[in-house]
Amino acid sequence: MTDQIVARIEASTGRRLFGLGVLGSLGIVLLYMALGLPGGTMSWRLLLLVLGAGALTAALAMNRATSLALELTAAELRDSAGTVLARVDNIARVDRGTFAFKPSNGFVLHLAAKPGPRLWRPGVYWRFGRRIGVGGILQAAQTKQMADALAIMIAERQAADRG
Repeated sequence: MTDQIVARIEASTGRRLFGLGVLGSLGIVLLYMALGLPGGTMSWRLLLLVLGAGALTAALAMNRATSLALELTAAELRDSAGTVLARVDNIARVDRGTFAFKPSNGFVLHLAAKPGPRLWRPGVYWRFGRRIGVGGILQAAQTKQMADALAIMIAERQAADRG
């Protein structure tokens, strides 16, 4: 099989900076509320500390994740670090509908069999069971192009299987 890239998705700089700024600001505000404001019980302050640290940790994870790109080849969907999200022959359908449980500006892949381990890259993709959600901070035009390319690949495979 060929390793030629059919479609590629990258996070836009503006969306990436906005997402990181919002998540980082949330963490800083929560930490400030826990440590800087008078009053409140110790359990409340501890909860705010944990939430603030969690938001900053999520911002760091999003920073690492959004530096990656998603690449579609004839054989697989993978990220630029080499993690394979799904093999094309294991994808049953692509869902981009309005009421689909999907990330913003993205799509959901339904796998036919062989679900992979759970995986989450904030702002880029998640994999849970037999569903993979792609989108978030990614560029809408590129995600639409990749979803269309995947839908064509699936239709061609199904047509070849029938006849």
